[in-house]
Amino acid sequence: MEERIRHHRDRRDERWHTIDAPLDLCAALDAAPEGRPVLIDCLTLWLSNHMLAGHDVEAESERLCARLAAPRGPWVAVSNEVGLGIVPDNALARAFRDAQGRLNQRVAAVASGVLFMAAGLPMKLK
Repeated sequence: MEERIRHHRDRRDERWHTIDAPLDLCAALDAAPEGRPVLIDCLTLWLSNHMLAGHDVEAESERLCARLAAPRGPWVAVSNEVGLGIVPDNALARAFRDAQGRLNQRVAAVASGVLFMAAGLPMKLK
């Protein structure tokens, strides 16, 4: 995971300011400068961090979506669609798949636009 993060950072130039917010994404968003673009990468990892920490993911998701509903600049959130494949055979993976689907739906509901990327091609959903 550290290598993946390093790769993403290396692709960005010095204009990018990176903040790691594995759990308290709302606080990081509140601290973001007014009017500045924010890239949230990614909601899938944020959700898995909360699940593995034993937090109430529905409450955390609701809190995050309330914050995302009032952006203070151009904010872009990246998330993964994990519900397109086979339903997992273990309980944790199924719970994650379902929670990710609910989170994606909630975020899409408050977003001004939604793109689905497949094979590097964008499909406008909203």
